[in-house]
Amino acid sequence: MQKVSKIETILEKIKTPVYICEEDLLEKNLQLLQSVGEKSGAIILLALKGFAFKALAPLVDNYLSGCTTSGLHEAKFAKEYFNGTIHTYSPAYKEEDIDEVIALSDHLIFNSFNQWLKFKDKAVGKVSCGLRLNPEVSSSPVDLYNPCGLYSRLGITKENMQYDKLEGIEGLHFHALCEQDASALEEVLNGFEERFGDLIPQMKWVNFGGGHHITKDGYDVEKLIALIKDFRAKYNNIKVYLEPGEAVGWQTGPL
Repeated sequence: MQKVSKIETILEKIKTPVYICEEDLLEKNLQLLQSVGEKSGAIILLALKGFAFKALAPLVDNYLSGCTTSGLHEAKFAKEYFNGTIHTYSPAYKEEDIDEVIALSDHLIFNSFNQWLKFKDKAVGKVSCGLRLNPEVSSSPVDLYNPCGLYSRLGITKENMQYDKLEGIEGLHFHALCEQDASALEEVLNGFEERFGDLIPQMKWVNFGGGHHITKDGYDVEKLIALIKDFRAKYNNIKVYLEPGEAVGWQTGPL
């Protein structure tokens, strides 16, 4: 008679379809991400849109420094289930939500100068404010997911920069990767510095966004660490944030 394993017995009791996440595999990913943070000086956050298993929030908290959220409801989720910092970016904020979003967030990133000026008086002094910039450089493998594509309204381009309206802005954010490697980041970073390098010394932090496939086999982790260290050294050890999402839960379980 064939012996039935404990795992097989448990699986038989689970109603399907269901997502299964293996904690050991998740922890391995988290350990790698934590190591990147420690070696590079970057602050690593979880992008909730890529991994939002609330039961595993305590494990994530052991390794990462907080969450990035895309609006009020993700910010509320992060506040309820995680202990770290909360950074919020949305292409648009509802007027009826903005006070609560500000109260929940540590960083709040605006997509345009119109948006910034609309909510500036509410936000300044209560949250660290930043702008999403469009580096106009991306090798995103799918045009649909390319935030730097033609006619994109995600982030402020160099042409639309308004230098006289930066008072109160403490950070810059770009997001131009989609499941990509460190060489793609290097390309984006060069474009970002070429267009906006004059702003960086005025800032307290720069957020490199998400799309970094750090936990995928073959990813050049050492190159990523070197890019971050060089950038921070160039700009007086400025705080750098990374917000991987899919890389956190990458290959940790099946559907």
